[in-house]
Amino acid sequence: MVPRSASVNEELRRRSRERLLQATVDLVAERGYEATRLGDIADRAGAARGLVSYYFPGKRQLLQSAVHRLMHLTLSAALEREPRPRGADEGRERLARAIDATLGLARDHPRLMRTHMAGILQAEGFIRCQEQQRLAELLRDTMARYGSADVDADYPLLRALLMGAVVAVLLPGAPMPASRLRAELFQRYGLDWELGVPPDGGPPGGTFPR
Repeated sequence: MVPRSASVNEELRRRSRERLLQATVDLVAERGYEATRLGDIADRAGAARGLVSYYFPGKRQLLQSAVHRLMHLTLSAALEREPRPRGADEGRERLARAIDATLGLARDHPRLMRTHMAGILQAEGFIRCQEQQRLAELLRDTMARYGSADVDADYPLLRALLMGAVVAVLLPGAPMPASRLRAELFQRYGLDWELGVPPDGGPPGGTFPR
């Protein structure tokens, strides 16, 4: 038997890691965080249980990486879908799509995103991983194309505003309408309501996009 090359082994490891991340998203969305065990994740991914601890120090870190991967994939798909923005309005359209994609995650994956946001507020805090770095690169690039004169300052602010909007949508007992939060973010960045994926109707409550 011919030994596998280093590149083949690396690809197999990458696929195993991706399956674990996807299994985490699926199981936490179905069962909740506490009811999801690391062994369940390994079984769903079709991976050896030891691989989970090989790639991730614990369940909280695994969940953050899994959600950051979902966010990166969702945002990337939104930014690259046809028709792709071109010309002078490219940066504004990309920022509008980024806002809509983030609010869409709260709408489409409420249990998962609520668990993720709660985990960030735990003692472990915000965990930097390769999935988070990919997401950060997309958002930084979006701010650069939008025309930011100081991306290093404007990207963290955008990230904080998006995180705050997700929390507001998912706040138990006192959720805010996503359309209202969208209107406020669009107004802040001078984005026309028609950009991105506008919800039915116009801006709520007399909030204007400019």
